[in-house]
Amino acid sequence: MNRVQRGKLAMAAAAISIGLLSVTGCGYINPQQTNQQYSPSDGVRADLGSLQLRNMLIVSTDANKPGRVIGAVFNTSSSDATLTLSGAGGSQATIPVKANSETYLNDTTSAVILGTTGGVPGSVVPVTIKSGSDSSTVQFPVLDASLKEYAKYIPTPSASPSPSASSSATPSSSSTSSSSASPTPSASSTGH
Repeated sequence: MNRVQRGKLAMAAAAISIGLLSVTGCGYINPQQTNQQYSPSDGVRADLGSLQLRNMLIVSTDANKPGRVIGAVFNTSSSDATLTLSGAGGSQATIPVKANSETYLNDTTSAVILGTTGGVPGSVVPVTIKSGSDSSTVQFPVLDASLKEYAKYIPTPSASPSPSASSSATPSSSSTSSSSASPTPSASSTGH
């Protein structure tokens, strides 16, 4: 190999080395998005001991109005757990979660209502989550009926905050039965 061929070979090797460095350097300088966990939804995620909260958010119309909490809570332990949510103005709600199971806070479960939302729709509000001795503060987004899928979760004026998810069904069922009683007389008076 003569001197010119060795020079061309050296320049080719240098060009390949620079190309490889620039390609691999991008991954080194810029972190890969697929390696970072994030919430690909409207709500937020949080882990608290054996409880995993997913897609958690509050649906309300105003900062000083009640807000309904929706999302999912997974219990990965072999013991039943209770999740306590503490929001603005001392509002509080509890959610029982069976061992090795999940609780979905949607239209098939009793409403979990915080008495005061603490933020206008479009903002985030601090909510303290607690289970046993574990506690953390998480920023929950507040949404309203601007997205039609959340319209059914807007708390009604008869919705009242309750200390637990199971007892919150009682006020709304009594208000539903009283409201269903009023159409009956008018239906019988117009029917026959």
